Amino acid sequence: MAVQPTSLPAFGTADLSNCEQEQIHLAASIQPHGALLVVSEPDHRVIQASANAAEFLNVTRVLGLPLSDLEGDLLIRILPHLDPTLEGIPVAVRCRIGKPSIEFDGLIHRPPEGGLIIELERAGPPLDLQTTVGQALDKIRTSNSIRSLCDEAALLFQERTGYDRVMVYRFDEEGHGEVFSERHTAGLESYLGNRYPASDIPQMARRLYERQRVRVLVDVGYEPVPLQPRLSPLTGRDLDMSSCFLRSMSPIHLQYLKNMGVRATLVVSLMVGGKLWGLVACHHYQPRFIHFELRAVCELLAEAIATRITALESFAQSQSELFVQRLEQRMIEAISREGDWRAAIFDASQSILQPVRASGAALVYEGQVATIGEVPGTHDIREIAAWLTKQPRASVLSTSSLGLDVRDFSPLTAVASGLAAAPVSNHPGEFLMWFRPERVRTVTWGGDPKKPFVIGNTPADLSPRRSFAKWNQVVEGTSDPWTPADLAAARTIGQSVADIVLQFRAVRTLIAQEQLDQFSRQVATSDHPVVIADIEGKILLINGAFTAMLPQGYPPVHRLEDLALAFLDPFDFRRSIGELIERQRAWRGELMLRGPGGETRSLVVRADPVVPSRDRALGFVLIFNDNADRRAAEAARGRFQEGILESSRVSGLRLDAQTGLVYQNLLSSVVENAQLAALEITYGVETGRIADMLEGVRDSTLRTAEVLQHLLLHASRTSADQAASKPRKPKK
Repeated sequence: MAVQPTSLPAFGTADLSNCEQEQIHLAASIQPHGALLVVSEPDHRVIQASANAAEFLNVTRVLGLPLSDLEGDLLIRILPHLDPTLEGIPVAVRCRIGKPSIEFDGLIHRPPEGGLIIELERAGPPLDLQTTVGQALDKIRTSNSIRSLCDEAALLFQERTGYDRVMVYRFDEEGHGEVFSERHTAGLESYLGNRYPASDIPQMARRLYERQRVRVLVDVGYEPVPLQPRLSPLTGRDLDMSSCFLRSMSPIHLQYLKNMGVRATLVVSLMVGGKLWGLVACHHYQPRFIHFELRAVCELLAEAIATRITALESFAQSQSELFVQRLEQRMIEAISREGDWRAAIFDASQSILQPVRASGAALVYEGQVATIGEVPGTHDIREIAAWLTKQPRASVLSTSSLGLDVRDFSPLTAVASGLAAAPVSNHPGEFLMWFRPERVRTVTWGGDPKKPFVIGNTPADLSPRRSFAKWNQVVEGTSDPWTPADLAAARTIGQSVADIVLQFRAVRTLIAQEQLDQFSRQVATSDHPVVIADIEGKILLINGAFTAMLPQGYPPVHRLEDLALAFLDPFDFRRSIGELIERQRAWRGELMLRGPGGETRSLVVRADPVVPSRDRALGFVLIFNDNADRRAAEAARGRFQEGILESSRVSGLRLDAQTGLVYQNLLSSVVENAQLAALEITYGVETGRIADMLEGVRDSTLRTAEVLQHLLLHASRTSADQAASKPRKPKK
């Protein structure tokens, strides 16, 4: 079969103009510290192998040979693991091959095109997993901030791997990286705080980091060992080596490391919420190799670190949620006390600034401007609101460089380089805004980001960056960037204020009948389904957002109880409406609506009596919100608990009693870490994000348990084999 033509640069042919697309997973070669075999099934014959395989395994021939004819017990060791559905984490086996036989660790997995890939390396020494893993998990679980966690992670990895330099490398929203934490041996220059442009790690490499969580380079000066034959006999194409730990690395990446003076690397992915949050990057200035068991420990620790990051970021979100709850309560009290909710936002405590970490805030509402803290002038705030109205509608609009984005606002740079704004209604120009001042700062880059590469006349001249000397860039016209936590807080506060605005306008509709038409239009165009009724339950207004949810052909409604048949439980609806009208108490509940086309929809109802004074009520405001996110979150909590229970089982792997005890001890730390993360997510994250984040923690926990099981099984087998190989003393 001929090779399929492609416009993407093949492995080793890219330059820095197209390295983003280099097919690094089709390397067709390996690093020489191991050997690779591709085995056909069901005959278990070697149909493709690295050129060094026979010599590395100390046998006369490999290619074309059935594994049953290969000296040693490789076939016997892998047979129990040849489940046709084998996928995911490669399975490790300890085996003996060659004459005389030598111990090897073998990693087996199935590539997408079929067959079986076996990667072999020299067996490593046994590890004390209780000490190596257990103590580390305790330190990870008790870290109380992202900074302290990353500092601890750098120390843990350096102590366990012995690399000269360990960096925790964090990505920002634009993909640029920063050395967030670092440990290095004495005498080395520090890279702490250095930033590197997103182009340093191409998208293809980032995708492989997400798929294969641990990558090792033993010696940057290695000679690649080609596969024989070059093309897979199964497909006629290059072998997909995405999951191969021996896979050769891109020449561009190797040149990058040579420029830094690095000889060996270990890179472990940190996956948070299903995305590449960062890397633990270990550098050594001499060739260095770490064996399978220690690599598995590194992956396990990285999963635990990522889970803890999830928990800590969720905790920050939960603090914002708590503030919003208090703010909403103050606004409701202010309406009852003063007839205006705005006093609760702009009180003397300046608490509206804290969750978003802003220096000033402004509210533009019904043509009026209210402010607190350091803000632009009133005229400028109105101009900003007019500009925001012209932008595509979003729950939060933000920039950290307002004066650079819109030149008309450049005079405001000193006080308003940063802007975050949330609409508080559908009415044009009504926004709650937060401001940050310009912060002139020096950003330290690892080399000039404006001159990222040089392309010469020969491949040797190709260089990602000739120098890694620190390059300082003075950044002007920008504020501190808005973090995802900042924007989440702004979004939540904005939504809460929007709800109050809608409710307040509904209240005024009831209080001031002469203004009914004006305010009814504003309520009617709201995205939130709303119903307004008088004190007897007669409907005064139903907006379009609510009527759009009703079943097709639903008859006209005049009173609140006329809506009952739109819900799956009309009796419960009538009872709740009756209590609302009779007792004039707020009602919160969950309802199942019969929607258009016969489908059902879960809604949360928020019904409040309008009580301008203690002795009378004017009517009722009912606001409905889609409950799909909360139900998805509840389902995700259930799946999370099932996943935790599933992780506690040994998944069919047979562990002896002692190893099983070690497994349960270590797994309990993993599960506790995951449950802490789940708790923070449940109470600290926007409802719509809970399901995805819990799924991420669940998957990470299951993966961690699987890695731990394979690691312990491998260790126990290794110990048993070593014990069996010792000569027995003759009986007296």
